Parts: sequence; C-alpha cells; structure tokens
Amino acid sequence: MRHDLTRFVLLRGLGAMWFVTFFIWWNQAPLLVGEHGLTPLRLFLDDVTQEFGGDGLTRLPTIFWLDHSDVAIAAVGAVGTVLGAAVMFGLTNAAVQIVLWLLYVSIMNAGQDWYGYGWELLMCEVGFLSIFLCPLTSWSPRGLAPMSAIPVWSFRWLVFRVLLGAGLIKLRGDPCWRELTCLIWHYETQPNPHPLSWYFHHLPHWVNEGGVAYNHVVELVAPWFVFGPKWPRRIAAGLLTVFQLLLIASGNLAFFNWLTLILGLSLLDDEVFDRLLPRLRGWLATKEIERAGPLRGLRKITLALAVALVAWRSAPVVRNLFFSDHQAMNRGYDPLHLVNTYGAFGSVGQTREEAVIQGTTDDPSDPDAAWVDYEFPCKPGDPMRRPCFITPYHLHLDWQMWFIPLQGLDDHPWVANLLAKLLQNDPLARSAFVDPPFADTPPRAVRLARFEYHFTDWGEPGWWTRTAKGNYVRPLTIDDPALVRILHKHGWDGSR
Repeated sequence: MRHDLTRFVLLRGLGAMWFVTFFIWWNQAPLLVGEHGLTPLRLFLDDVTQEFGGDGLTRLPTIFWLDHSDVAIAAVGAVGTVLGAAVMFGLTNAAVQIVLWLLYVSIMNAGQDWYGYGWELLMCEVGFLSIFLCPLTSWSPRGLAPMSAIPVWSFRWLVFRVLLGAGLIKLRGDPCWRELTCLIWHYETQPNPHPLSWYFHHLPHWVNEGGVAYNHVVELVAPWFVFGPKWPRRIAAGLLTVFQLLLIASGNLAFFNWLTLILGLSLLDDEVFDRLLPRLRGWLATKEIERAGPLRGLRKITLALAVALVAWRSAPVVRNLFFSDHQAMNRGYDPLHLVNTYGAFGSVGQTREEAVIQGTTDDPSDPDAAWVDYEFPCKPGDPMRRPCFITPYHLHLDWQMWFIPLQGLDDHPWVANLLAKLLQNDPLARSAFVDPPFADTPPRAVRLARFEYHFTDWGEPGWWTRTAKGNYVRPLTIDDPALVRILHKHGWDGSR
C-alpha cells in the first residue's frame, strides 16, 4: 500500500498548522512573555537558572537562552510563519521540518503557563514526526521516491493515543460522561464559546446525550481500528473527521481539533487520494524519481532509530493510559516533548463564572461609582455582544482568564501585573482588549468583578444573561500596598 499522496496531503495540512501556530506566537508573545509583558521571559529564565543552575539548558531547551529580547521573540515567530507558509505551498524538506520543530519546542518551553496545554504538546510531537515524512536533499514534493510506511504508522500511533487518551480521561473523570449528560452544560461552560455554541446548547437533551455516546464511539472504539486493514481504518478516519468537524462547529478550542483532523489523514492510503484527487499523482511524478544512493541507506537507519526512540518514550505514556490510578490529562515526559499523553475535558462545569476587569475614574469607595468593563475579544463580557468565531486562531489571554474562577488567583499572579498595567494605560496591555476605555486618562481604580453567565433562551435579547456575584479582586489603585507587594515579589516593578 503506497502513501506518497498521503504524505503530500498530510504535509500541506501540517504546514497550515505551522503557519497558524507561529503567527499566534508572533502576534501575542510580546504581551505574554515579552520584555514588558505579563510574565517576562527574562524573569522566567532567571528563575530556571536559580533553580537548576548550569542544568537550565538541558532541563528547558530553548533558543531564547541566547536572546530573550522582543526582537528575538518576533524573529522566531516570523521565521516559523514564513516556513509554515512555504510548507503549506509545497516545500518538502527534512531540514526545514527540523527547524520548525526546534523553534516550536523553544516556544513551548518558554511559553510558561500560556503554553501549558495539550495542543502545544501535540504540535511538538507532530513536528518531530514530520521530519521523517520528508527527504533531506529535496525541496519539491514532485519526483520523490516512494515513501516508507514507517512515518505514516508513527502518525497512526499518535492518533490512537490522542483519541484514546481523551476517551479514557472522560470515562475515568466526571460522572456526566458516563451518564451521557455532559454536553447539556459543556457548550455554555467551555472556555471560549462561539455563535454556534448557543444553538448547540439549545438542542434537545436527547440529541446532546446522543452526542456524548458518539464521543465515546470515536474516542474509545475507533482508536482500535487505526491499526487494522484499510476498511476499518477508513471507517475510523470517517468517524474522526465528522467528530472533529462537530467540535469545530461547536466551540473555539484553539487549533487542537484542526490539527487532529489533519492527523486523521494518516489513516488513509493513496487508493483513497487517487479517487479524491485523480490528477495529483501525475503532477507529483512529473520529475524523474530520485535514484537510490548512500542517503537511502542512511534514511533507513534513521527511520529505525526514530522508531526505537518513539517506542522507548512511549512506555510512560502507555503506563499512564492503561495502568495509572490517576491518569494525567496532558503531560510531556522529556524536555523535547517527543512522545506525550493527551486528554480533554475530564470534567465539565455546570455553571459558568467569569472574571470581568472593570475600571473607574470615580472614587472607588463611592457605592455609586461608574464601573466600565474592559472587553476581551473572545471571552464573554457584554451580554449583548455576539460571541466570536476565531478557531483555529487562539487567544491565550482570553483562554487563561477562564481558569481564574476555576483555580483561583494564586495560580495566576500575572493578573496583578495586568491590572497594574491598565492603571497606567499601558499600550501593550490595552491592545488585548476591544475598544478599551479610558483612552485619554488612566482609570483611578480597577477591579476584577465576578459574574455568573448563562446563555439566553429563545426569544430573549442578547446572547448572555449575567448576575453580579461580588469581586475576585477588590478595587485597586496604582499605589495600593497589596498590589505593590505582588509586583515587587515577582519583579514586575523592575526590582530584578
């Protein structure tokens, strides 16, 4: 069974993912980890050095040890974006894939909590496997020698783990997955709903219960088809495709579903793509097929070593999936994130609370002070504002704000730095919001208000209803002693 067309289609899709992911970093990293960002990379690397000393590089390999300036941050984003676009439009070379992989590992290891999610781990692992899809001496997808099946089967092993990990974490987690009721609340309480989420939420309960059942079929049954003959694999690919399209249609879950959808292409073979894209093989074979040579032997050795490495690094993943009392949802097991464990939504909230940043130019102690919301692009805020549709693009700050009601402020001290920057009308911080208020004069005080949100019902105006529940953070002024102490503790006031 040949996989030359599978390689072509898979690489083009992965190139699109490289383009999106590096563009996200290029666009958002200055605010998140830049020199004047919320968690500056310089301070983070200083902490790593203080904890591990000279072992910092091996514990946390990243190119940003050489230079962590805003220029370096932007350069990594720009190079990755350009190379991702080139791969998307046909560049087929192993060295390029090595560069993309190493750059993204650097981003993952420098991204701190902003980059602590399953799709980032998945992108690192995909980057490593992509190296073996490409020859080292060619740049064009045309005229390549027939591809070994080994890289394709490595991708199938990854698909198996992604799906089964997500299914098992649900089965072992929230009882609502076993009771088939999780989707009754999920669309409303997920991190960043989009407009269609409202409609999914209002589907009859029996439809959403059927959706959970379908989820279990795809994540617990279909993975076992991945290693079967062509027809079971094609059935698994079809189930996966429909499932990922439904997830994309029901919420903004970053690029995870798009990437999983693309990985599902590895379950197909050239017989399928010959039917879907009948002219593609002729175009790819226009040039003379590359001749056998010393590099072919080296490639076989390299593939064998890669298989051995993946098998070795898969041992803790298999233990986590099948033999752990407490399955980890998303975890890497080495600094390069070669083989990881995955999962999603092991628990589902039944009530949505939001932390809303508000500011005022009035006396904050006045009960009648007028407080104005800072509107994030995608996080629920103004109940009348339509939710955004942004997938596969991902807004890290909007996403991270979702965790504050779930985890508390102790796990997110950067909130203090964000509030302090807004008190100073910092342009970089203000760029995170849609039409931020107080353009001419900084607010006198800011606070982090607490609201409970629910989707409106049919016929009600707007998209959300919200009820005030007090504050997560009381009103703060720029010279508030508690705020000053937090800034000084973390070095966000320039004390380090």
